Amino acid sequence: MSSETDHHHQVDPRSPEVRTEALEDLLVEKGIVDRSRVDALIDRFENDLGPMVGARLVAKAWTNNDFRKRLLTDADEVLTEEQVQGAEIEHIEVKANEPGVHNVVVCTLCSCYPWALLGLPPNWYKSPEYRARVVREPRKVLAEMGLTLEADTEVRVWDSSSETRFLVLPEQPENTDHLDIDHLAQLVTRDSMIGVAKAKTP
Repeated sequence: MSSETDHHHQVDPRSPEVRTEALEDLLVEKGIVDRSRVDALIDRFENDLGPMVGARLVAKAWTNNDFRKRLLTDADEVLTEEQVQGAEIEHIEVKANEPGVHNVVVCTLCSCYPWALLGLPPNWYKSPEYRARVVREPRKVLAEMGLTLEADTEVRVWDSSSETRFLVLPEQPENTDHLDIDHLAQLVTRDSMIGVAKAKTP
């Protein structure tokens, strides 16, 4: 899943990304939309409406054990309480990483993904290579993406579907118990909630 692989998928003329960009170019050319407004909307979705929604849930789970238990037991109810709404989160299950267990999410059939929690899906998540390989050889794929796990760590792969999306609750980094939710949320990345990376260290 290197940047070279990402590039290969980006230049495929049949890919949704290329077709979407072509449509955007056409709309801009005809004066129907303004490119700066489109870029601003995408940036807001990626950085504000996207991963930070999920990141704050993770940070709250790190600081509140009761909230963590309820998030793992009934994420749908928690999202309703937190007034989290949006695309593709009709039913969410949260899987917690812990010592000896690492979770990773994929959608083998298409690219089902909790947009409202994580923002725009990365290109590699939608690629046929990731979708096929992470199920067969998850440890190798994670290593290629920069995450090397201990040999005795069990890797659990969760296959999203139109009925169920998954979110990984990454382990809290060491020496961060003194941080508040806002600062902890800054350590939680989109990739750590998919399971291809760990949360950042401060």
